[in-house]
Amino acid sequence: MQAKNITPKNKSNKYALAKYKPNSKASTHRVKLRLSPQKAAIVYADVYDGSGPLELASSKALVINQLTGETIFAKNTNQSTPIASVTKLMTAMVMLDAHLPMDDLLYISDEDVDYLKGTRSRLAVGSPLSRGELLQLALMSSENRAASALGRNYPGGINAFISAMNRKAEDLGMKSTRFYDTTGLDSSNVSTAEDLVKMVNAAYHYPEIRQVSTAASQEITLYGRENPVNFVNTNSLVRGGDWVIGLSKTGFINEAGRCLVMQAEISGQPMIIVLLNSSGKLSRIGDANRIRKWIEHNDAGSLGENVSG
Repeated sequence: MQAKNITPKNKSNKYALAKYKPNSKASTHRVKLRLSPQKAAIVYADVYDGSGPLELASSKALVINQLTGETIFAKNTNQSTPIASVTKLMTAMVMLDAHLPMDDLLYISDEDVDYLKGTRSRLAVGSPLSRGELLQLALMSSENRAASALGRNYPGGINAFISAMNRKAEDLGMKSTRFYDTTGLDSSNVSTAEDLVKMVNAAYHYPEIRQVSTAASQEITLYGRENPVNFVNTNSLVRGGDWVIGLSKTGFINEAGRCLVMQAEISGQPMIIVLLNSSGKLSRIGDANRIRKWIEHNDAGSLGENVSG
């Protein structure tokens, strides 16, 4: 379902006015300041009340009413793109489908170290963690070593795990999706907004995924550390604010841009939100806030085919 693009471009959010206080040598000046794209997105999100056209910084976006299947907003929904750590939702589902003991201790190995992108981790090689802890860190804090260890400790090893990821994607009807690793660090992991709505909807039916992906933070005792280490959710909307979020996953690599997928309640309706390839660090959060204001301002029952992005 692809809604028609009828939203005019908004050219006013690139600038903000700043007033300087007068002093003895100068009068008041109004100066036009150019904002960075991410700061402009924040400013626009703060002032946008939902009454005007919905402008998003994400280059691909899709909002679906999870209950009715209606398309609420659509933007470039069938364009294939790297999905970064959004991948970890499929990693979690495949691991849970295997019904492996969640209290089994698994060890971080050198195979779990990211030599592709060079990302850092607080999970040192040799650290023992339960499968349940690895699941939480992979989804909540997007820990790449945790996601790698989950795949590596699957019956048949990592290759069997990746094959299972692609089979599940096929079973879910994700025709434009392909997985090559469990973390999303590999930019060959690609999908579309349309496919990711199907993946988010499927992941929402796993209570474990809903629980750990929406935890604001969790203290975990790591090997060799005297005090527990606090891990936080990568989605600031989960950590603070007044959202009702049932599932959350962020993602970022340079090839994918900033990504965010969520299941959230807006105006009493369950919505699935997919935001892909947003260039600003905070613009995906601004996009989510704009979407909520836009839906809340309009009659949720009259959305769907009558509005688009």
